[in-house]
Amino acid sequence: QDDELKYTLRRLVEGLGATREAARPGFSLALAQVLQAFEEIPMCSVLDQIKEKHNLEKVKKKLVRNAAFGNFFGVMALFQSGRLIKDQKALLESIQLLQQLAHHQAHLRDLPRKTLVDIMSEVPETVFEEVLFGILRTDLASAFTSPENLHLLLVGIQKFPSVLKPKNLKKLFGSPTVVNEENIARLVELLQSAAKSEKKDKKLPSVVFDLLQVSLKEGAFELFWKEGVENGLLKEKSGPVSYMCYRLLGSALPFLSLDQLQMVLKGKVMQHYGEHVVTSQLPERFKFAPEMETYIDEFLNSCDDPERQLAVVIGFSTLTNQGYPVFSSSSRVVRHLQPVALQKYVDWLKDMFLRPDLDCCLDFSSNRQKQNQDNVNIAQHKIARLRKWIIHRLANIVESQVKKEESLVMNISRFCLFHAFFDAKKKTSQICEANVLPSEPLDKQTHAMAENYFFGLLQTLNTLTVLGDTAKAVALREKHIHGVTADGKLWIFLLVEYTDKLLSSEHVKPVKPFTKGQRDAWERTLQSVKNLQKKENKSDSAKVVAFQQLLLLMAIHLFKNPSETVDVLSDLLSCTEKAFSKEPKKKKTDNAEPGWVEVMVEILLSLLAQPSLLIRRISKSVFVRICPNLTKRGLQLILDVLDPYQEQNEESAVVVMEESDKKIKSAQHTDKEGSEDSSDEDDTEEENDSGDEEKDEEVDDDFRSQLMNVLQAGNALVRFRDESDEELDDEAMMALDKNISALFAEQQKRIQAKKDEKDRMRKEKILRRDFKIKVLDLIEVFLAKQSENPLVFDIIEPLLRVIEQCMSSDSDKQEVDFLQKTANIFKNSLCRMKQYCKKVDALQEDLHAFVERLVKKACKHTDSSVALYYFSASLYLLKVLRGNTPDKSSTPPAPLPEKQSTTIPQAAQLLSTGGLDMERVTAIYRQALTQFLTKRNTTLTSSMFHDLFKRFPV
Repeated sequence: QDDELKYTLRRLVEGLGATREAARPGFSLALAQVLQAFEEIPMCSVLDQIKEKHNLEKVKKKLVRNAAFGNFFGVMALFQSGRLIKDQKALLESIQLLQQLAHHQAHLRDLPRKTLVDIMSEVPETVFEEVLFGILRTDLASAFTSPENLHLLLVGIQKFPSVLKPKNLKKLFGSPTVVNEENIARLVELLQSAAKSEKKDKKLPSVVFDLLQVSLKEGAFELFWKEGVENGLLKEKSGPVSYMCYRLLGSALPFLSLDQLQMVLKGKVMQHYGEHVVTSQLPERFKFAPEMETYIDEFLNSCDDPERQLAVVIGFSTLTNQGYPVFSSSSRVVRHLQPVALQKYVDWLKDMFLRPDLDCCLDFSSNRQKQNQDNVNIAQHKIARLRKWIIHRLANIVESQVKKEESLVMNISRFCLFHAFFDAKKKTSQICEANVLPSEPLDKQTHAMAENYFFGLLQTLNTLTVLGDTAKAVALREKHIHGVTADGKLWIFLLVEYTDKLLSSEHVKPVKPFTKGQRDAWERTLQSVKNLQKKENKSDSAKVVAFQQLLLLMAIHLFKNPSETVDVLSDLLSCTEKAFSKEPKKKKTDNAEPGWVEVMVEILLSLLAQPSLLIRRISKSVFVRICPNLTKRGLQLILDVLDPYQEQNEESAVVVMEESDKKIKSAQHTDKEGSEDSSDEDDTEEENDSGDEEKDEEVDDDFRSQLMNVLQAGNALVRFRDESDEELDDEAMMALDKNISALFAEQQKRIQAKKDEKDRMRKEKILRRDFKIKVLDLIEVFLAKQSENPLVFDIIEPLLRVIEQCMSSDSDKQEVDFLQKTANIFKNSLCRMKQYCKKVDALQEDLHAFVERLVKKACKHTDSSVALYYFSASLYLLKVLRGNTPDKSSTPPAPLPEKQSTTIPQAAQLLSTGGLDMERVTAIYRQALTQFLTKRNTTLTSSMFHDLFKRFPV
């Protein structure tokens, strides 16, 4: 066993200097494990063996690198075994060997010095004082010669303060402290060197962090920061040094007092960082902002002091570029704020919105902004930018995962609502938002911006989980109810109540005052909502809540689009009244007025065309509730929107908006479809422009004849044909030029008008297709909620027509998305649904004819992929017919024997044909199968019949 151990040690020691770089750490780790397992092996003997095998003095010149690494990994193995600290002789010799290896920087770089630091961090204070202090005295004394030696000293000061006390430090290098005015210049040089040596690692060098710690310990942080960092490191315009300063700022946050935090957050490093964030917006630039946000997030998560938390978030919120903070207004770091700090931060944001204090901001401008800026109204420009950021920051706090109270959410919501739609005439304590008047009045752009963010906030409130820890709040959360407070009230209802209070107040005025008709619509809506609330416990509460939400949302939209919303509200109120009335239903005639369901469907379709995501979601939830009442006429209104053959004549709610009329939408409520549409528009625009240019090259006959007339009127053609040498006089030439230029100007106007018309039609087509994609959601909801409704059969052919038309039309991205969504709804929500109509006795003849029609179309179609959808629809109808038992036979079938029923439970189901006319259906599919087997160019496929025989084997 001793021989095997010796052999193992010899092989492992040899492997430490292997030529393969990846093998050396492996041998080192294996040697450490062996030394840890066999404690009887003397450490000094192994160290001697390493020195002998990898002797740096005797080795050949070309093998010096391998020998140096052999010695280094040998010491690493001794250290990792955990036994080196216990053997003082081996420890002393290992330190001496590392000091020798430090001279081989060409091969080992700073690895020996870093290992020295690691070993010194592990040894006890007594061992350091008795063994290491003497041998490391030279290295410690030369701390200001290299970053590695400085790091060794800094670790020693923090680890062994009683040994490296000021008295001993003065003996080592002449001063009792490391950070002082005498050493600061040299420290700056060492830190610059450390930054450049570790720029690839993209992390803060350890020596810099340790110097920060020592400066705090020595009470010299202010000197270190102002003279060393701001007036030292930042002077060098170097990327690695700048990023090191930013990382030092982020790393220092947890260790600084409140006064130190305020000093740092108003200093040059912060301003330098802000300039970097603005200039790094360009693509392919390194962006440090995500890393800084990580530092802030970690600090706020670990800090329990609300005052220090508040100081940091306010410090970064006041780092502004021409009034606009560089700190992201949607940053998630606020989720770690203590409730006290969060409340104070919200109060500070509101106060800055009302009384912007630009003097407390660390404001800067980029070089380009300085060149382009106009001194006129620069202060108002900054205030507008700051207010825009603040209102988004407030709205985002409601959306974030921070622990918040209902009072805070309502406070923010009221603030955003007030400044979106109202102005305070004079101060009043009755209304909290009018208690302080703005120092600078809000302009129209600020009101419009606040309005957009408020509607985004409404969307957040509609999906907000119930807040609070009460038993009722917990019960509501378990039911997955959203958009209500702990006492069950809708957030939007509370905001409408507050708005009604503002409308009745003498101290405030609306930005857009209501007319008498608009105010009447507002009053009627509130009364209708109150009536619905009385019925909430009596009837379907979900249906009542859905109608309440829609009414309340449209009421708030009176402030945004009053003229359009009044008409919608009028129809909506009458529909609501009929939907919840107890009057008996009257039989309808063809010429009768449309019922409330049909009117409601028309309203919901018009609302689906709105750009607001919140309106569309609430409209969808209302449709879910009225699905059981949907009539054939109501369903046909939805299907008419999807009908590709009515696209030319349809008058939908789609409105083509000019780019200049589009208002700025916040990131909270901007639809993803919009961005996709814009990209599609850009692509198609380039294609259309290039096509137009080609067409423009062909001059039309009308223009040619007009040009000939102008030339003939000026006798130019006659002179050209007669080859006369006479030239036109100046007046005639000027008149001819004037007429020709006028003609070409008119032609250019006609060309531009054609381009504009094509562009308008293209945008309208995009909007119409986008609208149809949204309408498909209603079809999907109806199929999911009313799968047993006979109206499902009326959806089959319209969906097939859409699929057929899309297969043969353009293949742009939007068209493909529309086709995919339609096909998925047809396959998954319709053909594969498990629940289906069970009462089709009166429809059996129509359904059999429908099956025959679908199979014939599948046989005649030229596209096999479209034929597959027709064939699948026929199989769905077969399933419906087979699953329906006719009422003719009142006697129940004879029960199977017990054994037989247990062995083949599906036998009865397979043998049952339900309401199928077997002879008729068999003839239909026999004819299709004959075509498949006899005609070469048939569009029918084997998979269709495989599916038929698998699902209906009898």
